[in-house]
Amino acid sequence: MLWMALMAVMLGDAQTARPEPLPYEETVRCAGLTQAASELEGGESAEGRALSDAALYWSLTAAQAGVSVGRTATMAEADQTRARIRAVRELTANDEAARANLQRCRARTPHLG
Repeated sequence: MLWMALMAVMLGDAQTARPEPLPYEETVRCAGLTQAASELEGGESAEGRALSDAALYWSLTAAQAGVSVGRTATMAEADQTRARIRAVRELTANDEAARANLQRCRARTPHLG
């Protein structure tokens, strides 16, 4: 069910206006932040499940954006890994800018459920 909803969001409906995509670097940042937050929260709570959904969305979106800017799958995956490691450090240190960026990413995450 989640995969079907995610694919519908990713592919979009030709009649539905879609917001402009974020630049690749910002998309990777959202992927890293949501992945890190999901890891730190765990998947048992409603918040953890929501973060996991957001991480999945941003990870796939970043991979797709990477292709569009000429990154190989390996390069795009490495970009996300570096972004996740950075985000774990920032979120663990309660970095206010990272938390604000995470909230902006979450606000841009479509509802997948």
